[in-house]
Amino acid sequence: MTKNMMIKAVSDFFAEKGVESMDLVEYKSYGSDVPVKDYLLKRYFGSWNRVLSVVKNRFPVSVVAPVVEKPKVAPKKEVKVEKKNAK
Repeated sequence: MTKNMMIKAVSDFFAEKGVESMDLVEYKSYGSDVPVKDYLLKRYFGSWNRVLSVVKNRFPVSVVAPVVEKPKVAPKKEVKVEKKNAK
Protein backbone atom coordinates (compact mmCIF):
# COMPACT_ATOMS: atom_id res chain seq x y z
CA MET A 1 0.00 0.00 0.00
CA THR A 2 1.50 3.32 -1.05
CA LYS A 3 1.40 6.52 0.97
CA ASN A 4 -1.18 7.98 -1.38
CA MET A 5 -3.44 4.93 -0.99
CA MET A 6 -3.11 5.12 2.80
CA ILE A 7 -4.09 8.78 2.89
CA LYS A 8 -7.03 8.18 0.55
CA ALA A 9 -8.25 5.33 2.78
CA VAL A 10 -7.94 7.45 5.93
CA SER A 11 -9.73 10.35 4.23
CA ASP A 12 -12.58 8.05 3.17
CA PHE A 13 -12.74 6.70 6.73
CA PHE A 14 -13.06 10.24 8.12
CA ALA A 15 -15.82 11.01 5.60
CA GLU A 16 -17.64 7.80 6.55
CA LYS A 17 -17.54 8.77 10.22
CA GLY A 18 -18.66 12.32 9.39
CA VAL A 19 -15.65 14.18 10.80
CA GLU A 20 -13.01 16.33 9.16
CA SER A 21 -10.26 14.94 11.38
CA MET A 22 -9.81 13.09 14.64
CA ASP A 23 -7.09 12.78 17.20
CA LEU A 24 -4.94 9.68 17.51
CA VAL A 25 -6.73 8.34 20.58
CA GLU A 26 -10.11 8.52 18.85
CA TYR A 27 -8.65 6.88 15.72
CA LYS A 28 -7.20 4.04 17.81
CA SER A 29 -10.53 3.57 19.59
CA TYR A 30 -12.09 2.18 16.39
CA GLY A 31 -9.79 -0.83 16.71
CA SER A 32 -9.80 -3.12 13.69
CA ASP A 33 -12.38 -0.97 11.84
CA VAL A 34 -9.70 1.49 10.71
CA PRO A 35 -8.38 1.02 7.16
CA VAL A 36 -4.70 1.58 8.07
CA LYS A 37 -3.11 0.92 11.44
CA ASP A 38 -1.86 3.99 13.24
CA TYR A 39 1.70 2.72 13.65
CA LEU A 40 2.05 2.32 9.87
CA LEU A 41 0.82 5.87 9.30
CA LYS A 42 3.23 7.24 11.90
CA ARG A 43 6.08 5.19 10.42
CA TYR A 44 5.58 6.59 6.92
CA PHE A 45 4.61 10.17 7.80
CA GLY A 46 6.52 10.76 11.04
CA SER A 47 3.70 11.94 13.28
CA TRP A 48 -0.06 12.01 13.54
CA ASN A 49 -0.13 15.77 12.91
CA ARG A 50 1.70 15.21 9.61
CA VAL A 51 -0.89 12.55 8.67
CA LEU A 52 -3.73 15.00 9.35
CA SER A 53 -2.06 17.79 7.35
CA VAL A 54 -1.49 15.51 4.36
CA VAL A 55 -5.11 14.33 4.49
CA LYS A 56 -6.25 17.94 4.62
CA ASN A 57 -4.10 18.94 1.62
CA ARG A 58 -4.45 15.91 -0.67
CA PHE A 59 -7.96 14.61 0.02
CA PRO A 60 -9.89 17.24 2.00
CA VAL A 61 -12.98 15.97 3.76
CA SER A 62 -15.96 18.23 3.52
CA VAL A 63 -18.56 17.44 6.12
CA VAL A 64 -21.97 18.91 5.54
CA ALA A 65 -24.10 19.36 8.61
CA PRO A 66 -27.39 17.53 8.32
CA VAL A 67 -30.41 19.73 7.77
CA VAL A 68 -32.61 19.64 10.82
CA GLU A 69 -36.21 20.51 10.20
CA LYS A 70 -37.93 22.55 12.84
CA PRO A 71 -40.93 20.82 14.34
CA LYS A 72 -44.20 22.23 13.16
CA VAL A 73 -46.02 24.10 15.88
CA ALA A 74 -49.76 23.93 15.93
CA PRO A 75 -51.42 27.34 15.77
CA LYS A 76 -52.58 28.62 19.12
CA LYS A 77 -56.28 28.58 19.71
CA GLU A 78 -57.74 31.93 20.50
CA VAL A 79 -59.67 32.06 23.72
CA LYS A 80 -62.38 34.67 23.86
CA VAL A 81 -62.74 36.25 27.25
CA GLU A 82 -65.90 38.17 27.91
CA LYS A 83 -65.56 41.13 30.18
CA LYS A 84 -68.45 41.96 32.43
CA ASN A 85 -69.36 45.58 32.72
CA ALA A 86 -68.90 46.70 36.29
CA LYS A 87 -71.67 49.15 37.24
